[in-house]
Amino acid sequence: MEKNELVNYIKQLPKAELHLHIEGTFEPELMFEIAKRNNLSLAYDSVASLKKAYQFNNLQEFLDIYYIGAQVLLHEQDFYDLTWAYLQKIHQQNVVHTEIFFDPQTHTDRGVSFETVINGIYKALKDGQHQLGISFRLIMSFLRHLDESSAFETLKQALPFKDWIDGVGLDSSEIGNPPSKFERVFKQAADHGFKLVAHAGEEGPAEYIWEALDLLHVCRIDHGNRSIDDAKLVERLAQQQIPLTLCPLSNLELKVVQDLKEYPASKMLDKNLLITINSDDPAYFGGYLNENYIALTNNLSLTPDQIKQLAINSFKGSWLNEVEKNKWISEMEQLIPTKN
Repeated sequence: MEKNELVNYIKQLPKAELHLHIEGTFEPELMFEIAKRNNLSLAYDSVASLKKAYQFNNLQEFLDIYYIGAQVLLHEQDFYDLTWAYLQKIHQQNVVHTEIFFDPQTHTDRGVSFETVINGIYKALKDGQHQLGISFRLIMSFLRHLDESSAFETLKQALPFKDWIDGVGLDSSEIGNPPSKFERVFKQAADHGFKLVAHAGEEGPAEYIWEALDLLHVCRIDHGNRSIDDAKLVERLAQQQIPLTLCPLSNLELKVVQDLKEYPASKMLDKNLLITINSDDPAYFGGYLNENYIALTNNLSLTPDQIKQLAINSFKGSWLNEVEKNKWISEMEQLIPTKN
């Protein structure tokens, strides 16, 4: 099948996104607009100069700029506008379900209330559901570079909004911050009924994935690239069909891989791992969900069946109920690749 046909097929497929940081969708144009509205100045004098700074050698270099951008988010309307812009973008890409992370500590640590953050995000998600037909789940992430007590305080702040938050996760600087650091707070989150996920095995070793599974008791691994280094871990992930939320363009930009031709997605599919494709922080890494599918397809020569399997996996790994999952999977089974 020709490349343009595969691209068109990707665009046709309904897809779910399971690994998306809403603060990572902050496009420079919107960042400058909100900064102006809030009478704030950025460290860059133009959109072009900010974009030039998007040259990262590792996760920490990205996070440094990521947190700078978040500083201009002050009011409920800011968080609404940020989320609404993302929803409009993915609506154009036939993303019909999204499970997004938000990082409350990024904002509460600088005096923005938890309520302000979640009100803006949640209202936009509800509007996206009603106006665009995009279903959603909301995941509150703990910042792993901060201490356990900060995570416990954030969990406490979240409880009044328990009906809005589906799960908790763990993100930010992975190296030196193993999942075991947060074992107790994840136990308490589970006691409150939250689903559990964690970033593991992006820059950190396969051992972090074992910890996330055995100490945090997560139901899904975010990233998980390094699982391929451990045959026993691969066997377990395949047997239990634990979803992995891979982020190809993010991994390329952060030098987790040097070339997408080396990306482990094909090997993982061959080993029956339940991998999904996601965009992570698309405003910083050069592409939303379709761009990630297209880049991976071009570099790994994925077949239509492999592309479809990745889209099916996105629903299988989601927190939709079985009826909703089967609805979308059934719709995909009827799609036949067509030419532009």
